[in-house]
Amino acid sequence: MVAMNAPGFVVGSLATRFISDMMGRRSTVLASAVPIACGTLIAATANTPWLLYIMKFLWGFGTGMVSTVVTIYLAEISDKDLRGRLSVGTRFMFNFGNLIMISIGPFLSYEVLNFSILVLPFIFFTACLWIPESPYYYLKEGKVENARKSLLRLKNDENVENELELLKQDVSKEMKNSSSAMELFTGAQYRRPIIIAAGLKVTQIMTGAMAIQDYLGRIMQEINTDMKLSTFLIIFGAVKFIVGIMSSILVDKVGRRPLLIYSFFGTGFFLAVAGTYFFLQEVAHVNQSSLRSFGYITFTAIILSNVISTVGFNSIIGIIHGEIFPLNVKAVAMTSLNVFGGFLGFTVSKGYQAVKNISGLCGVFWIFSSIAIFGAIFSYFTVPETRGKSLREIQDILNFGASNGLDEENGFNDIHNEKDECTELKQLRKETDVKNEICD
Repeated sequence: MVAMNAPGFVVGSLATRFISDMMGRRSTVLASAVPIACGTLIAATANTPWLLYIMKFLWGFGTGMVSTVVTIYLAEISDKDLRGRLSVGTRFMFNFGNLIMISIGPFLSYEVLNFSILVLPFIFFTACLWIPESPYYYLKEGKVENARKSLLRLKNDENVENELELLKQDVSKEMKNSSSAMELFTGAQYRRPIIIAAGLKVTQIMTGAMAIQDYLGRIMQEINTDMKLSTFLIIFGAVKFIVGIMSSILVDKVGRRPLLIYSFFGTGFFLAVAGTYFFLQEVAHVNQSSLRSFGYITFTAIILSNVISTVGFNSIIGIIHGEIFPLNVKAVAMTSLNVFGGFLGFTVSKGYQAVKNISGLCGVFWIFSSIAIFGAIFSYFTVPETRGKSLREIQDILNFGASNGLDEENGFNDIHNEKDECTELKQLRKETDVKNEICD
């Protein structure tokens, strides 16, 4: 049942690839409420195990839809100074939902719990009826007037015409290339974003944050302490929620790259500490009474690994994914990443118990720790800083040197034209920034 979330996530992401480009970002957000509502209704009324498999698949389908389209949507509608905080806000609410379920779950009956949360997809749908469509999407479809109206709703200031001109030039440049999967995987200019995005996705999922959360109750039962399991779970959820607030503050102040590197290192260290406890328990066979005093240290290490990953990479990797791909391949890139992540998530969920059976919990935690350390090294050498940069400026950084494969004459002409265009765009941006500062 736990593993069925990943196939649903994959299918939902694939569906979003087509729905978001055909119907728009807003319509896709609204449509994501349908599978989540259906899954919750099944959860409340199920009386056989196979219905719970369908429930988990539908929840994964809806989550795949909303996570894919929200990453695109927020990157397209938000200013460069707010983009990080808005994107982290979705993780903050995800953690808030976890906290509510962990806190009230032990005290409500199964039926009452599921019927009580059935109202949430309808609240979500109603609230999202009022959000504007992405101006990027409208410009991609050639609907300039609609894009202007969306910008007026989003910006509500006198610089809308300048902003619109910037967006038109950005979209025109990015849409010169194809939007197909073939374009994404064969274009030289997309190789660096693909390497960065795929590497971060692997390290994010393979550090085992979701697996640890799914199996947390089982893990806590292996730790020799006197604390009730429900207390463990509530503390875990509360801490994750609180540090999510810190992440929303730090992401646009400290920057993406430092948070990635240090959070991977910190998570790896504390996962190794937890693994050492289970090594002493399972392999060295240290007396249980001697280990009893170290049980709380292990629980604290698991909490701290969760704190650091929530403040760092688990909150900001989605932001980076939304920033590093140009508009023409953004939908197919987000879909491909989520499909890739779905397969990785399925592998981790199904493989967790198999690895535990072979190597014990010490092996599980040490593998997660090693991957986190690798993530820090990978981020140090490959990930650029994107804080405070527009989507166009990020593309200029990533595409530096990507045109080396062009023939000399065409390459010179393209670069010359691109320089003229970039100079014009930068001048417009400077004028807009100055006007914004004066208004502030």
